[in-house]
Amino acid sequence: MQLYSLLGEGPIDYMAVDAIQRSLHDRVAALDAADTLLAWEAKDTYTAGRRTKPQDIPDHSIPVIPMDRGGSVTYHGPGQLVIYPIVKVRPPKDVVAFVRATEAAIIRVLDTSFGLRACAVEGRSGVWFRDGGLDKKVCAIGMKFADDATMHGLALNVSTDLAKFGTIVPCGLADAGVTSMAEQGVEASLDEVARALAPELSRQYRQFQRPERVENYGSAA
Repeated sequence: MQLYSLLGEGPIDYMAVDAIQRSLHDRVAALDAADTLLAWEAKDTYTAGRRTKPQDIPDHSIPVIPMDRGGSVTYHGPGQLVIYPIVKVRPPKDVVAFVRATEAAIIRVLDTSFGLRACAVEGRSGVWFRDGGLDKKVCAIGMKFADDATMHGLALNVSTDLAKFGTIVPCGLADAGVTSMAEQGVEASLDEVARALAPELSRQYRQFQRPERVENYGSAA
């Protein structure tokens, strides 16, 4: 599995990367490209998954891009690491298991590489910190399977401006908050976090890959 990083280009228009993702997904689904982790940073954008409700977007002056992924509305922008795992999976397809494996990889890397004790929360996707009585999400996850290959992925708040979440109900969860690695006391670059995550994501995803496509973790320009 290769890492295809666009992080050196700074924040990028969401739809420009969406086009790259879909082109790469078509090639991976057709077995014409290696399974890939696409890492990038977005310009300010709000996107809405299939579970978004009208009340999740109280400020209708803010443009929101509907997307064909799971989950509700969320924010993407500078300081947030987005990784799209594009993986040709073997049957049977199990999107819930794929999301759980993604959560496990993030939790492990936050602990072993950055000393942060995050967790999963039963009944809620993503990666969280328990802050007293309030669950705070540090990483949103929304996936889709198409033609036996995964699309979309994870959005990890590294040094994100958390105020940008204030005009939506993030992920449709009115009783939860958001946080970032910076708010939890860790300063790191997006590239540093991506390169720590990529090997663990690759390891977790081996259970879903077709046997002939399991490779050692590598990198791509």
